[in-house]
Amino acid sequence: MSAQPTTREGERPRKKTTVLVVDDSALMRKLLSEIVNGEPDLEVVGAAPDPLAAREMIRALSPDVLTLDVEMPKMDGLEFLSRLMRLRPMPVVMVSTLTERGSEAALRALELGAVDFVAKPKLDLVHGMQEYAHEIAEKIRAAAVARPRKSAPGPAGGATGRLPALGNWITSTEKLIAIGASTGGPEAIKEVLLGLPPDCPGVLIAQHMPAGFTRSFANRLDGLCRIRIKEADGGERVLPGHAYLAPGNAHLLLTRSGTHYMTQLSDAPPVNRHRPSVEVLFRSVAAKARHNAVGVMLTGMGKDGAAGMLEMKQAGAYNVAQNEASCVVFGMPREAIALGAVHEILPVERIAEAALRHLASEGAAR
Repeated sequence: MSAQPTTREGERPRKKTTVLVVDDSALMRKLLSEIVNGEPDLEVVGAAPDPLAAREMIRALSPDVLTLDVEMPKMDGLEFLSRLMRLRPMPVVMVSTLTERGSEAALRALELGAVDFVAKPKLDLVHGMQEYAHEIAEKIRAAAVARPRKSAPGPAGGATGRLPALGNWITSTEKLIAIGASTGGPEAIKEVLLGLPPDCPGVLIAQHMPAGFTRSFANRLDGLCRIRIKEADGGERVLPGHAYLAPGNAHLLLTRSGTHYMTQLSDAPPVNRHRPSVEVLFRSVAAKARHNAVGVMLTGMGKDGAAGMLEMKQAGAYNVAQNEASCVVFGMPREAIALGAVHEILPVERIAEAALRHLASEGAAR
């Protein structure tokens, strides 16, 4: 019998987060089980080789979190996820191979309601998975406190819909929107960007996502939104109507060249255990854009970016945080709010309108 997580004297033992592992590979089931069971607050209660077996184990064991492979026999992982989120929504962390096909499947899984995904290494599975052990445990913990979410009914989403073109009254290379997100972020980012008109100010985005997935994510957004979205290359001019996504495993910073905003990439060490880090992006925006920026903190686990958002506020920027009800995980917004870094707290579908409204009023005042 496994030991309960340690507690202070006099406290009742905390219940472990229970996990069901679903993977057709016996080796992967073993590796994931060892990683999870090695954490004092997590416990694997079952391991299923396919979705059909998983369905019965979910009924019998009622796990807190499911880890789910994408490619499996009897039923594809995405099809199983789609059915699961319709009939019994629960926190799911996908396990996806680090390939172009795997990245597309992972992004589709997030649209269907998965909380997050883990990139499965293509080579040296045993050593590679051990390197991901901390990340896997953290994503399971985040999933355990997440709000299971059914897939969105359509691509446009949002109460405000797509905002009209702005015209000359706000379009300016001086204005800027900076967005930070983690767990649940891809769908929240999509919601915000879908609302932006094609002549909106330039947008910089730091989303916690591994290398190999950010380009697919940017391309996917680019096909849905009216603005242009790309994975940042570094050294490019930040243009209105364009959004630049931090590449996996690189920090994205805002710099200047004369009167122009420019992107810069850095391979400096992770900040708050993340690269890209929201902290790094927000601090650079505070230094270079000051009152011309709007900061947006979206759903995510942890506190990355909270201090940077406070620096933005102190430099004159206007900051918006996603509200708890619309977050998958109300971690990063909560930390920014607690620091006093946020001016406005809104549902995700109202954030694009709020950002543009502020930039318009700020521009008119000047």
